[in-house]
Amino acid sequence: MIPTVPYLQCLALKKDDLVQALRLAFTVSTLGLALSLAQGGGLPALNLSLSLLALIPALLGMALGQHVRKYIGETLFRRCFFLGLIALGVTMVLSIGG
Repeated sequence: MIPTVPYLQCLALKKDDLVQALRLAFTVSTLGLALSLAQGGGLPALNLSLSLLALIPALLGMALGQHVRKYIGETLFRRCFFLGLIALGVTMVLSIGG
């Protein structure tokens, strides 16, 4: 997703359009990965059920984000978006180092 997120950000889409484009990109890539894992036998039933269970907080977070997005402006949304990307990057760097 690394090339996708910065590319979509550079297009200067409005916040709702950016979120929609990211949803589509994440959905397609996740489905492609799931199909690839299932085809190669890398997705046992236990992992599938735990993954489906993990969707609950993800969907709740999406609903909360959608609600918050209605009430914040473009500038604040972009700042929060970039801060989220930075936090994700720092988390990834720290997890590699530890």
